[in-house]
Parts: sequence; C-alpha cells; structure tokens
Amino acid sequence: QVQLVESGGGSVQPGGSLRLSCSASENIFFFNDMGWYRQAPGKERELVALINVGGATNYGDSVKGRIMISRDGAKKTVYLKMNNLKPETTGVYCCRARVVTNTTWGQGVLVTVSS
Repeated sequence: QVQLVESGGGSVQPGGSLRLSCSASENIFFFNDMGWYRQAPGKERELVALINVGGATNYGDSVKGRIMISRDGAKKTVYLKMNNLKPETTGVYCCRARVVTNTTWGQGVLVTVSS
C-alpha cells in the first residue's frame, strides 16, 4: 500500500517562506500525478499545485506566482516551495498521489501564517 508522509509545516510570519516535502513509499514516477491540496479553516479543500509524470505542472489560482512544485525521483519526494506567504494561505496541506482513479492521501501538515 502506498504511503505518503509530509513534512516541513510550521508557523511563519507573513512574507516568509516554507518548503514542504512529501515522501512516497513508491517510485514517484509510478503515479500519474502528485499534488498538494490545502484545507483552510471553514473552507473546502482546494488544489495548490500538481505535477504529472511528464513533469507538467498546474497551480491553483490563489497561489500562482508564489509557489513552485518540484520533485526528486531518487528521493521519492515531491516538494512545495512557498514564498511571500500570506495569512490566507494558512491551512493543512496534504499530499496526494494518483494512479488512474486510485488516490492516496498523506495525513497533512499544518501551515500557519501569522504575525
């Protein structure tokens, strides 16, 4: 069974940066795509960033220009670098991996942006 483990969350001041990591138990090129989603308090889960097996990326409208998704196949890890963080980006960030219609989610990490 695929396992995803996120790390790198924490508290940061507005304008700060964080890098989240999602480590997979399988070769990440096994997945059709991997992505990051955010669950903000009182809001629905939304896409933050996605990277497919070919390397194409897709970003949520609310974070475009301030984040970058990347990967390291040798480490079986997908990263999310977030810059110029704003209070509204606070939430639980979850990693997701998809193979056709089968999806696996990590437990998520909390990111709090506050002064």
